[in-house]
Amino acid sequence: MPCFAALTRPIALAFAMILPAAATTTTTAATTAAAHAVPAVPMVLADYMALDGPVPDATLRYGQAASQYAELFVPAGKGPFPVAVLVHGGCWTKEFGGITQLRNMAGALAARGIAVWNVEYRRVDEAGGGYPGTYQDMNAALDLLARTARDYPLDLDRLVAVGHSAGGQLVQWLAGRPRIPASSPLYHAHAVPVRRVVSLGGLADLRREAGLLKTSCGREVVELAGTPSAARPDVFADTNAGDLLPSGAHTILVTGELDTISPPRVAHDFAARARAAGDAADVVILPGASHYDEVAATSASWPRVLGAIEAALAAPAGR
Repeated sequence: MPCFAALTRPIALAFAMILPAAATTTTTAATTAAAHAVPAVPMVLADYMALDGPVPDATLRYGQAASQYAELFVPAGKGPFPVAVLVHGGCWTKEFGGITQLRNMAGALAARGIAVWNVEYRRVDEAGGGYPGTYQDMNAALDLLARTARDYPLDLDRLVAVGHSAGGQLVQWLAGRPRIPASSPLYHAHAVPVRRVVSLGGLADLRREAGLLKTSCGREVVELAGTPSAARPDVFADTNAGDLLPSGAHTILVTGELDTISPPRVAHDFAARARAAGDAADVVILPGASHYDEVAATSASWPRVLGAIEAALAAPAGR
């Protein structure tokens, strides 16, 4: 069993302003104390797997495979509403849940007036998943969102992509799509722009974190990046968010203090790379929180996670 399953069970403040890109944390000692008490009992995998939420307003398919669909949650009222694209984690495998668990967050966001596009996708242990299929699913899911916005009061100019763990890798990749070479099977000429990203314990840097992907998730990079060829000698040129910088996006990397799947060091390292490339990037560390507290609206960490999402939506959309 990979370490994803091994953690022990270790509206308050939203962001008052968008933090400067040079910040390495979005909280001070004073605001930490004022926000909420540190969770006494951090969540474990079983808590995450038990998460659920409301039934979506619509379920729409972007492909014929069983996992090629997305769920739409629309807030009460007339709109148009800002949109959060949610992408679940689970180590890129079917073993650790998925879209059902993120309904917990989807319902909480809809209650705050944010529409949600909750995306399912083919994983490495499904036919067609991995490289290139998982990424092509992301492209198709965003295309379907653009079409769906014609029929629902959705404001895609106010869009944030929110991903957890493996989903963090995918939403950070979405932001970098404009830099993918035209020769790649992942190239998409008219992609929906993703200029605001919230990565929750994301495992985004495939090139530099191959060892962590192995120890945390039991994943080999080849499953996610494919194999080199004469036409594609560098497998990270179209798959790795770290190689697609600068993306022009504003990224907020949120990680539990006790996260051993994607430790705080990972968030700080990626933020430093993004800022060095000229992008805006901030880090939020959740006190006393595990990898699973990051994604649960029932967690004591939720006010900080919600604050990051709402701050991202309030930030300039980037270039």
